[in-house]
Amino acid sequence: MDLSNAQTAKNLEAAFGGESMANRKYLFFAEVTKKLGMGDLSKLFRDTANQETEHAFAHFRLLHPELVVTDPDNLSDEEKKKIAARCLELAIEGETYEYTTMYPEFTAQAVQERDETAVAEFQEQEAESREHAEIFRKAASNFGLLTPIEHHHANQYTEALKALDGVAPMPKSASSDPQTQKWICRQCSMIYDPVMGDPDSGIAPGTPFEAIPDDWSCPICGATKKTFVVYEEAIVA
Repeated sequence: MDLSNAQTAKNLEAAFGGESMANRKYLFFAEVTKKLGMGDLSKLFRDTANQETEHAFAHFRLLHPELVVTDPDNLSDEEKKKIAARCLELAIEGETYEYTTMYPEFTAQAVQERDETAVAEFQEQEAESREHAEIFRKAASNFGLLTPIEHHHANQYTEALKALDGVAPMPKSASSDPQTQKWICRQCSMIYDPVMGDPDSGIAPGTPFEAIPDDWSCPICGATKKTFVVYEEAIVA
C-alpha cells in the first residue's frame, strides 16, 4: 500500500488507535459484566475485543509492512534480528514520548485545570467543585506515577535492543537504605519511591516500603503490597 499520502497514514494511525482502544474498553466491560454474574454478556465483550484486535493488527501491518512476517522459516538470522530491532525501536520511541512529553504535559494540564475548575465551581456549588477538583487532582497524581513507569519500559526495550547486538546489560542494584529503596509492582510496573511516598493513600513522603500498612494497594492497578518487589536500577559509572 502506498503511504506517500500523509492523510492516509494519519487515518490509519487513528484507526489503529481507535481499534486498540476499543479492545481494551471491551475487555474492561467483560471484566465488569463477569463480576456482575453476566457470563454471556462478558463473553460477548471478550469476543468482540478479540475481533477489534485483529482490526488493529490489520491497520498496523499497513503502517509497518517491514514488520509483516509471512514465512519466518525462510528468514535469515540477520533478517529476523532486523525485524526484532525495528519492533524495539518503535517501542522505545513510544515509551520515550510518553515519559518525556505526554505524561509530563498531562500532569501540568491536569493540575492547571483542577485549579481553574475548582475556583469556578466553588462559586456556584461547593460539593460539585470538590468532586471535580478531586478528579483532576487524582488524574494529575496518576499521570505523575505513570511517567517513571514509561521510563522504566523504555529502558527495558533499549536494553533488549542492545542485546540483539550482543551488548551485555548494565549491572543493576537496589538501594540498601530503606529510606531510598524503591519497589516496583510486578503487575503494572508502578514504582514506589519512599522519598515521594503515596500521599493520596495516606502514605507520607519519607515512608519506607516496609512501613506501609499491609492493606495498602497499588494506586495504579490496585494490586496488593505483596505484588511489589525491590526495584533494581542500572549502576551509573
